[in-house]
Amino acid sequence: MTLISEHDTRERILVEAERLFREIGYRKTTVADIAKMLRMSPANIYRFFDSKKAINEGVARALMGEVEETAHAIATGAGPAAERLRELLISVHRMNSERYVGDSKLHEMVEVAMEESWDVCVAHIDRITATIGEVIAEGAATGEFEAPDVPMAAMCACTAMMRFFHPQMIAQCATKPGPSIDQMVDFVIAGLAPRGKSVSKAG
Repeated sequence: MTLISEHDTRERILVEAERLFREIGYRKTTVADIAKMLRMSPANIYRFFDSKKAINEGVARALMGEVEETAHAIATGAGPAAERLRELLISVHRMNSERYVGDSKLHEMVEVAMEESWDVCVAHIDRITATIGEVIAEGAATGEFEAPDVPMAAMCACTAMMRFFHPQMIAQCATKPGPSIDQMVDFVIAGLAPRGKSVSKAG
């Protein structure tokens, strides 16, 4: 008989919850629905998550974690800092657009997470900002960037990209006039360039 660990059970619950959130929507999904699909009782689900909100937080954290992992992989890769920063910013935008805007039911889940579990979202923003800061720090160390205050530069860069990072803003601004993602990234990188120098744009 194979014993399933508590961690594995939690993961199964989160995977099934995400699937149902995508298929029928967060608000329509009940804990009983998740339990039924896993052939568990709702009481068993509550052994691992004390509320549906806690399940939502777990799903949101997992999805955001994948974005964070991608950003970290790009930040620690090879190549000039400006190229890595460009790839990082565009990748975060692309992943958030595909996951949260392209999928209306998942977008609903994110909206609820932002309303009910803001701490999860704040922690994600903090981690993305820190990763951006790592790239800026490397660029400053090599003279590619000028950033006397790296944490502030990272916060400014992340704030400048919010229209392209924040799921609700991506959706709301899609048909509004404004810079393209490439133009915004050019602006951010130009702002980090040493005075009197320019950093190469996207090819």
